[in-house]
Amino acid sequence: MEVKPGDLVKMRKKHPCGSYEWQVVKLGADVGVKCRGCGRYVLLERKAFERSIKSFLTESQKSKNGAFRDS
Repeated sequence: MEVKPGDLVKMRKKHPCGSYEWQVVKLGADVGVKCRGCGRYVLLERKAFERSIKSFLTESQKSKNGAFRDS
């Protein structure tokens, strides 16, 4: 599974604030995600994070050739 910083994901279980949407902030052995509802930052093991993703809402702002867009 290819995840990039800036991706928005929908998780299987909702956060106590009621939101299912999270933004990927940090990647490595652990994945840092930020709740789109309340702003809480959570650090998850990569394996646990990948199991808990239900779907991708949007992907980071990249064009087809991999370069970042100006806007």
